[in-house]
Amino acid sequence: MAPAVPYITLGMSVVQAKQQNAIGKYNQSIQNRNAQIAEQEAGLIDKQTEFKLGQFAKDYDRFVGKTEVSTAKAGVTQGTGTSLRIAMKNAEEAEIQRNVISYEGDVAKARKFEEANFYRIQGDVARQTGRMTAMGTLFKGISTFAGSSAGTSLLNTAQDLFKPKPTYTEINTNVISPF
Repeated sequence: MAPAVPYITLGMSVVQAKQQNAIGKYNQSIQNRNAQIAEQEAGLIDKQTEFKLGQFAKDYDRFVGKTEVSTAKAGVTQGTGTSLRIAMKNAEEAEIQRNVISYEGDVAKARKFEEANFYRIQGDVARQTGRMTAMGTLFKGISTFAGSSAGTSLLNTAQDLFKPKPTYTEINTNVISPF
């Protein structure tokens, strides 16, 4: 059993390295999935912004109607003087509010895309970490094997493979043919 230990250690190192590499791939796939979710959330932010703008338009129309009724009850002629100034100021404020809602939606969407990019970077780092850990495990297993008696004898016999020219002996051509 003792002569087999270096081989078992080397084999276990290879298995462990494969698992570490697989863990890196798995962690990368998790981060890529998180990135997809963040991008989907960015799409939802667009829809949410459209909804907020629609709600604001309804509220603004309701407000304008109430303002016109109030000024009419007060006996003010619509579209002149104070009534006109009030309507113009309300329209300016409404445009500012629409711009604010759109801006906030754009900022939130940009944050989600940035979050998605960050998840992808984390995934790449996880993948590289898995690779580097696997390589470290392989090198450690190889160095342990090379330091063992089995590895040393294997490396010593392998040196003969790299000699410049093999030596050959003459072939005996004085063979008597049976025919």
